[in-house]
Amino acid sequence: MKLQTTLIVSALCLGALPLAQAQAVDFEEFGKVVRVTPLVEQVNRPRQECRTEYVQVQQPQQRSAGGSIIGGIAGALLGNQVGGGTGRTAATAAGAIAGAVAGDRIDNANSQPGAVTEQAVKQCRTVDHWESRTNGYDVTYDYRGRNYTTQMSYDPGERIKLRVTVEPAQR
Repeated sequence: MKLQTTLIVSALCLGALPLAQAQAVDFEEFGKVVRVTPLVEQVNRPRQECRTEYVQVQQPQQRSAGGSIIGGIAGALLGNQVGGGTGRTAATAAGAIAGAVAGDRIDNANSQPGAVTEQAVKQCRTVDHWESRTNGYDVTYDYRGRNYTTQMSYDPGERIKLRVTVEPAQR
């Protein structure tokens, strides 16, 4: 019985031998880097440029209303003294208007125009700002006398680590 078991196991191992030989074999080796070219992209990052300018602003003139009020009352009182009946009402109204205008002119005759002051005004504009960004590298390397090119996310330096796969050719 031992002999029979040994024969069966041996037969199974011999039957699996071609399958084991057909599998690919991986190993690591190095290639010599011939050329590295950065893959550069231009990116626009707009930014704001601001500056402050000073402009002269004239303040509004400060006028007094007191002269108009006093002049209007005085004119109405004087107009009321003139005429009679409906003429008196018209004279009172005309006196109030004339007194208000005269009072305003007298009261504000010496008033100065509004003061001139400087006011800061911030002005901004958006300008293009282009930046160069490296997105990777085209790497050309030599392996056993032949040149190959690949893209990598980093510069590998003088040599590149390669994974070599060996497998039998199919008929």
